[in-house]
Amino acid sequence: MVSWRVVAVAALSLFAGAASAEEDIAKLNDEARRASVRLLDQLRSEVVREMDRAGPLRAIVVCKFSAPEVTATLSRQYGEKIARISLKPRNRALGEADAWEQTVLLDFEKRVAKGEKAENLEYSEIVREPAGRFFRYLKAIPMGPACVSCHGTGISEAVHSVLASEYPHDKAVDYAIGQVRGAVTIKKPL
Repeated sequence: MVSWRVVAVAALSLFAGAASAEEDIAKLNDEARRASVRLLDQLRSEVVREMDRAGPLRAIVVCKFSAPEVTATLSRQYGEKIARISLKPRNRALGEADAWEQTVLLDFEKRVAKGEKAENLEYSEIVREPAGRFFRYLKAIPMGPACVSCHGTGISEAVHSVLASEYPHDKAVDYAIGQVRGAVTIKKPL
């Protein structure tokens, strides 16, 4: 016969384990949110500075060279894979979304179409993949005013020419302010 004390201790252990798991997920979310906001703030300030200084052609240089460098630095600092991805990547080698990311990005687009603000969208989940368990996180990148010169519908001929030269397979155009341009993605092994 099982004593009520054994059952009570087992129930408390399960409850404590669930509470601990929720705390762990909350910590992972907080860390991911900080890393994604840090990345977006740093990139936005560099792009805006260069746009003000020299226009959109200089901003292309920031996005092509500085953005991957900043992202790699943050990945090393946080000990997790951090990247920027999109359903319409400019550089497929650096920005193509995997199946999990595509599903979340499509959900983000539906939510924006229903009136949610892109800048508020984020999603996280613990997933099991062939390589193990991972914490996955996406934070939407909204199209802002500084972005339309290179990603919008009215791109100048000069910008279009540079983009065609630097990114021959570019799909990252025809966005409007407020749409989801892509997302910061974070993947951490557990």
